[in-house]
Amino acid sequence: MRTSLLVIFTFFHLFKLTAQTETSLNKLDSKTINEWLAESKVPAMAIGTIEEGKLNPVQVYGKIQGDFPATTNTIFDVASLTKTITTLLTLKLVENNAWDLDEPLSNYWIDPDVKQDSLHSTITTRHVLSHRTGFKNWRRMNEDKKLAFDFAPGTKFQYSGEGFEYLRRALENKFKISFQQLADSLVFKPNKMDSSHLTWNDQVTRQQFAGTHDKSGNLYEYNKSYKASAADNLLTTIGDFTNLGLAIINRQYLDQATYDQMITEHSFVREGISFGLGWIVFNNLPHNEYALFNAGSDQGVNALIVLLPQSKRGLIVMTNGDNGRALAMKAIGAYLGETGKEILGRF
Repeated sequence: MRTSLLVIFTFFHLFKLTAQTETSLNKLDSKTINEWLAESKVPAMAIGTIEEGKLNPVQVYGKIQGDFPATTNTIFDVASLTKTITTLLTLKLVENNAWDLDEPLSNYWIDPDVKQDSLHSTITTRHVLSHRTGFKNWRRMNEDKKLAFDFAPGTKFQYSGEGFEYLRRALENKFKISFQQLADSLVFKPNKMDSSHLTWNDQVTRQQFAGTHDKSGNLYEYNKSYKASAADNLLTTIGDFTNLGLAIINRQYLDQATYDQMITEHSFVREGISFGLGWIVFNNLPHNEYALFNAGSDQGVNALIVLLPQSKRGLIVMTNGDNGRALAMKAIGAYLGETGKEILGRF
């Protein structure tokens, strides 16, 4: 669970070392990508691309769990891309008038660690999705390992997985159903994400799962999660997540008013980079473009999504190795060309 803005910034630093010059989607051949895998010692890589609002065939290369070939059915752990699911299911509830972005979460959940701090009554969903709760990424980063406010909610930006977990508890308490059920009904089923799960289960067989690998390509022992998180450990396929990207690009999931809330700047990060609701947003890109971006990185996994809604292009990358960030950067340079390089150059 280590994804943070620092990790995301590392993605972009690596881009300067690995950027390619291609300018259109679906450009690379299998020989080139297999060479990337061999050079980086990443066992497998999955790539989904969207062009002109339509899906290109997904590309999957390499091996999983040692000797099994990766396929379009291979399931990857995509770490903090889980937050994309949490964002969308919450916004769908808002769109359906079942949830309020600005209602205090204390109406449904108060973490015992902050119960005696009056600031708990001011946290809202808007604060969570724009990373302005005042919490560190994880409570274990505090000396006493307890949740605490670093500043008043809403006053400034600080990336926080704890904030998303706080929201999960509030949602589950209000609706009296599990977070997995919320994700299934509000995101997975509507977007044809039939192979996506927030927890490990019998459907994720050994041969289907991509596994996690160190910098030498050796298999880690994977810590299976049987409890849904709003911030981490989504298990999904490249096809499922690319379907989701397509629905967002083509405005098939959220209505216009909710979509506009999602892409509006709520937190200033640095010049040219802001957080909307659940997404990093890059405005004023070449050709009157803007981009939505999320990334995930845990031990042995790296993944990202970049969407260009104006030109209806998109790129989703999943890898099963610690060195996967460099591959993701090569993919952005190769597939998104000028716009991709402009985005990454802002870091």
